[in-house]
Amino acid sequence: MPLKKTIIVDENTKVLVWKITESLQELQSIYLTETSQQRVHSMRSEMHQKGFVSVRHLLKEFGYTDADLFYTEDGKPHLKDGKHISITHSFNYSAVIISHQCVGIDIEKNRDKILRIAHKFVDKENSYLKEENKIEQLTVLWGAKESLYKIHPDGGLLFSQHLPIDAFTLHDDKTTGWILKGDLKENYHIHFLSIEDFTLVYALPKAAK
Repeated sequence: MPLKKTIIVDENTKVLVWKITESLQELQSIYLTETSQQRVHSMRSEMHQKGFVSVRHLLKEFGYTDADLFYTEDGKPHLKDGKHISITHSFNYSAVIISHQCVGIDIEKNRDKILRIAHKFVDKENSYLKEENKIEQLTVLWGAKESLYKIHPDGGLLFSQHLPIDAFTLHDDKTTGWILKGDLKENYHIHFLSIEDFTLVYALPKAAK
């Protein structure tokens, strides 16, 4: 069982990270609803299929089944018992965070591609970015903004304008992120860490740790 990492944030919030080493056939030994089976079969990429099914293995680690998960029209996942969940997968990693509060999570592979698209999601953050380890810094920023967006996916949020991230260094492991749009003004703890050549980021309300 390739459960790569467990992070206990507090008594009500936990993060689980899965490293996908199994074949698709091995992963599909787990229970999937008919809807999920159809969704897997419709995916053209085996990588995406593995990511989708591995998330169901993480749900099992939390004590849930695929049937406990549902999605609203905005694409946001929910659990039937009312707890908050956020899901992410990238290449051979997947991760899930579950909490009694609104949370968001993202995992990304550190790639130089992010340098070419930075102008699409970076604004005021340019003031503190350094040339050294810039790919890793940008990956933290993207993950932070993606995590915040997952908390309010239907808010018409623009990554560069509405989701500013306070200054940080890679040694900090945490910073503060904001959702600022119209009357909406919320701030969140942003936690980040490296796992091999990936960056894991998750957002928690300021009332949490």
